[in-house]
Amino acid sequence: MAKTKLTVNNNGSLRVEGEFEIVDAQGNVYGLAGRELVSICRCGLSKNKPFCDGSHKGHFEHNAVAFDLPEKKA
Repeated sequence: MAKTKLTVNNNGSLRVEGEFEIVDAQGNVYGLAGRELVSICRCGLSKNKPFCDGSHKGHFEHNAVAFDLPEKKA
């Protein structure tokens, strides 16, 4: 399987690229129609959740800057 890349976009969605599957809380797979790139909603405004439909434009602000998490607790 190819590497999957998740990109946190400024003021927007989570972009998922590569080979992956997305499942709901019951484990049912979303049909992605062969897509190897989708955007996941972070703002909660999409009418097509969990996928982004662009509703965040002008309503969601977050400057995505990578950082290191603290050590995992035992």
